[in-house]
Amino acid sequence: MCRRFGDSLLAWRAVASDPDFQAVLGAARGGEGWALAELYRALYPRIVRYLRVVEPTEAEDLASDTWLDLAHGLERFRGDEAGLRAFAFTIAQRRLLDLRRRRSRRRTEPRELRGLIQGAPIGDVEEEALSSLGTDWAITLITSSLTAEQADVVLLRVIGDLDVEAVAKIIGKRPGTVRVLHHRALRRLARILHREGVTR
Repeated sequence: MCRRFGDSLLAWRAVASDPDFQAVLGAARGGEGWALAELYRALYPRIVRYLRVVEPTEAEDLASDTWLDLAHGLERFRGDEAGLRAFAFTIAQRRLLDLRRRRSRRRTEPRELRGLIQGAPIGDVEEEALSSLGTDWAITLITSSLTAEQADVVLLRVIGDLDVEAVAKIIGKRPGTVRVLHHRALRRLARILHREGVTR
């Protein structure tokens, strides 16, 4: 049996970069419970955190549906750890869009005004916000201070740990557009943090 991934992102990255990731993935495809549990521990918390930001009232159900779709889709997945994360967040966003489409047809529930959230690790600003002030504060700052598109890019990159190309595919935009949204979001967050006197 491969060694455990552990709960931290650093542990996941370290294992995912070596052959253990492919071994765990292969075992998960074969239905091995321990391997599915490893993938669940590595991916599910990120998925549910993302969905709690963009759709708090339905996050748990959406995350569960996303996980089931992901588990069933492992057989057709080919790629590395980053590709699996992108696959997972693509499924999560499709589930989210399906929910919002159903709501728009069903006039009995209010429609969520916030757009889809995509995250992008924001360099120094992101590290400062996440490490110095805490994840919850940073997510609140991102969602309340940025446009919906900028917040989407930032959150998919931060919570999903996805690169620009993966985010572009998920949200259906060109990588250049994602980079521009990311850059503008970084500048806005930097101005806010500077104005509020946040220091490294």
